Amino acid sequence: MLEKDYSVLMSVYHKENPTYFRTSIESMINQTLPPNQIVIVKDGKLTDELNEVIKEYELFYPNMFTIVPLNNNVGLGSALNEGLKQCRNELVARMDADDISVRERCELQVQEFINNSNLSIVGAIIDEFYEDPNDIVSSRVVPTSHKDILKFSRRRNPFNHPTVMYKKSEVLCCGGYGKYRRNQDLDLFVRMLNSGYIAANIGKALVLFRANEDNLKRRKSWEKCKSYISMIYNFWKLGYSSLFDLIVVTTSQIIVFLAPLWFLEWLSNTFLRKTHIK
Repeated sequence: MLEKDYSVLMSVYHKENPTYFRTSIESMINQTLPPNQIVIVKDGKLTDELNEVIKEYELFYPNMFTIVPLNNNVGLGSALNEGLKQCRNELVARMDADDISVRERCELQVQEFINNSNLSIVGAIIDEFYEDPNDIVSSRVVPTSHKDILKFSRRRNPFNHPTVMYKKSEVLCCGGYGKYRRNQDLDLFVRMLNSGYIAANIGKALVLFRANEDNLKRRKSWEKCKSYISMIYNFWKLGYSSLFDLIVVTTSQIIVFLAPLWFLEWLSNTFLRKTHIK
């Protein structure tokens, strides 16, 4: 039977907000089923404020924290690969340095693995907020069943990366996070799904995601659009995505790049997010 012990895997770099970072760590320490290890990868040199946060938690929880310092900033995927090597449990919960996990998140996810030993990845919905975590502005809803996850993943990411818990051995068996600087999680998850691993999402929000009103502006860069098209093109070459999937994604990314911001906001709120009416 699968153990209830699990590790938390985080990566932090110099641009992170120390206050948000502290809140994120607190949300994992205060889980209804607490972790017995939190692995924090220092992705390059950090600010004094971020280092102070890490030192404080190391002092108060000397047996819980494993710190992995990297000399240079290598990007999220490569940093997580280094941290994953240091995780001592089979179950690993991903967490970002500026989000907030609800208290029962990990207990619910661990229970899913216990209920179904065939599962390799368990994610969840995210609720998005700007400043106040009690003021939810939207949610990113993802498919819950393995069948629907497979279908969804041929064009879009079927998981909210900061919500996932996965089996370390099976992630490593698929090569871990790949070379991409963006969408590293989608690349990993599709490789796992394509290899026959089973996944699920819990149909409730288990992570509060710190969104930003400038998120759409950042998505409009041609570099980001081109990178996403390139990834789906690789999925097509693997035989995972269809030619029609590739055409749809290419067209949609060109629209993202060319369309005015107001149109993208409407598109996102109508088709990609569940907006909360106040």
